[in-house]
Amino acid sequence: MTALVLRDSPSPGVVHLTLNRPEKLNALSKELLAELVDLLREAAADEGVGCVILTGSGRAFSAGADITDMLERGVASYVDPDRLARWREIENFPKPIIAAVNGFALGGGLELALVCDIILASDTAKFAAPEIKIGSFPGDGGTQRLPRFVGRSFAMQMVLTGEMVDAGLAERKGLVSEVLPADGLQKRAIELAANIARKSVAITPYAKRAVKAADEHPLETGLEIERQLTIEAFATEDRMEGLRAFAEKREPLFKGR
Repeated sequence: MTALVLRDSPSPGVVHLTLNRPEKLNALSKELLAELVDLLREAAADEGVGCVILTGSGRAFSAGADITDMLERGVASYVDPDRLARWREIENFPKPIIAAVNGFALGGGLELALVCDIILASDTAKFAAPEIKIGSFPGDGGTQRLPRFVGRSFAMQMVLTGEMVDAGLAERKGLVSEVLPADGLQKRAIELAANIARKSVAITPYAKRAVKAADEHPLETGLEIERQLTIEAFATEDRMEGLRAFAEKREPLFKGR
């Protein structure tokens, strides 16, 4: 059976995962989500992994939910506890994830990109929340995360119209951090991921949690979370090694602990 998610390691400390249902525009079937979560669990447990890249094969990053499953099972396809648990695991993955959006990121595919930490896009990428066109709306975090990226007005526009957004507009609205030529997308994703992976794998999860707190809490609470995470990070060997290296004017030798 062909793997629904391909894994390779293009650089030390970097795991590259490719959604692999090109004939279905990488629709997020139960089986694909299960494979993705299994591979993320492996990456989380591997002390040598510092960053993950997530991309799609063919013309799409992901076209979203598997509509066939929805037709067959109705609301049960949405409230399936296994499916909900898998989305939660992806959202709570502790290490940095870069979404390299190579084509269509629609519906659940957009929501999958939104739970990643950095979104890069090819100049051919297209984004949309098209659920309204079939009598639905985003149900895997899109209505909550999208306004935090692009603001309430533009999020409403996307959700209520289902209109496609090109990569240039997505960048101007703050949905993506960079737009690259299609043939340079993966190279840039690997370059960024390798840069992150060279940092302390003990510290980057703290940094990720601190930045995410800005979306999830009021400023005062977020500042307290940042403070507490900073205190916890001082207990790591890498935090002290970084300080010593700076004082001694040398590169730090991080050990990931």
